[in-house]
Amino acid sequence: MDLSVAAGNSDGVSRPASRAAIGTVSLAALPAEAQQTERLIRAGGPFPHEKDGTVFGNREQLLPREPRGFYREYTVRTPGSRDRGARRIVCGGRQPREPEACFYTEDHYASFKRIMP
Repeated sequence: MDLSVAAGNSDGVSRPASRAAIGTVSLAALPAEAQQTERLIRAGGPFPHEKDGTVFGNREQLLPREPRGFYREYTVRTPGSRDRGARRIVCGGRQPREPEACFYTEDHYASFKRIMP
């Protein structure tokens, strides 16, 4: 399924992927800390923060609409930050270690870019 274009739901109707256009970014173009987080996601951890791997609710509705529990969020370390910072990777799929799509945000969910290999 191409989550960047449309997302289906239980009634089989294809709907727009999001309210705002989601751009793309290559994995290689992401900060080193995001690349490390992506490797941890595919390895199944261990993750540095307790909230890593928890369900992301998509309350902002910027990502394609999917059932609750489809998306999980992971912290991307921000050098110099005393807390988790604003950077995250959000991945969706049935198998957390094999996500169907991952998205990067550097502004705490105000915008996303789909991560491309």
